[in-house]
Amino acid sequence: MSNKIKFGVIGAGRMGTNHAKVISRRDDVELVGVCDTNTWRSQIAAWRSGSMAYNDYTDLLPKLDAVIVAVPTQFHHKVGMAALSAGVHTLIEKPIASNVKEARELLECSEKKGVQLQVGHIERFNPAVLAAIEHINEPRFLTVERLGPYDPRMSSIGVVLDLMIHDLDILLTLVDSKVISLEALGASLVSKHEDIANVRVRFENGCIADLTASRISLKRCRKIRIFQASSYISLDYLNASLDIYRKKRPDIKNLLKDVEHVSPRLTRKGPLDIEIDHFVECIRHNRKPWPSGEHGIEALKLALQITDELEKYEVNNHGGSTSFLPIIGGALRKAAETVSKTLKAEKNV
Repeated sequence: MSNKIKFGVIGAGRMGTNHAKVISRRDDVELVGVCDTNTWRSQIAAWRSGSMAYNDYTDLLPKLDAVIVAVPTQFHHKVGMAALSAGVHTLIEKPIASNVKEARELLECSEKKGVQLQVGHIERFNPAVLAAIEHINEPRFLTVERLGPYDPRMSSIGVVLDLMIHDLDILLTLVDSKVISLEALGASLVSKHEDIANVRVRFENGCIADLTASRISLKRCRKIRIFQASSYISLDYLNASLDIYRKKRPDIKNLLKDVEHVSPRLTRKGPLDIEIDHFVECIRHNRKPWPSGEHGIEALKLALQITDELEKYEVNNHGGSTSFLPIIGGALRKAAETVSKTLKAEKNV
């Protein structure tokens, strides 16, 4: 490998374009090209990042040392296997694959070829997460919210694999115990898959986590709250902020006097930059990535277990139809109606 690692990006959607921008700003790597089956998208992304545009990834792979795979989930296995088989270090956006069998084949191929396989669980590299980990010790209860507007480009998968999988990966990282049971409820409002889901996960050590993911919210919210024996930690992914509340004494008599509030100063470096930093370091020093293929498989297994549970209770395939909306009350119904009207308007343009 030359001094500068030759990078490529396959998939010129939002994430692929962001990856290309970040890589193009680095001095220690060279962005060779951006590939997408959509010629216009690949040319725009390549122009913005100062690289070449490709329409066929098989033309790009022979020129690379490393690649970012940011194609739709159903193509992760096909494109990932091609890259790994070519001996190219590969970062695959989350989830690692559509199913566990495909994920394991990707991992086995990376091990056989002796190349790095990193999964794009970017929240691990959120500055607030990196700082919080130092203060987390045997959490007992966690609440997680990840809410945002609907993106039609992600309609091929549900909200669990689209959004919640970020938090499942963080959850499995923070709680050092085996999942023993889970309960899940959800509904499909504007797509053929679940668009909102609420999950309770129970761990063998007694820890419990409540997670909510929605892609029908008009406002973005990405927060996790962690409760443990002597402290409470509040983390905001979206704004990269962290608040820690710690007991000063065993018996609390006055919240203002007996509880210490700490808000650590965080790096202003973006999660994507830190993620690429890590990938480059793993390539140069032959280290297994923190979000490894094994971790990607564990997060995928839990996500698929949740989607299986949702199938028992989920209201399916309504897509925001008028026959379904009346049974939903309050803000949830209004949000679904707004999204449905927006989608219809976009189709008529």
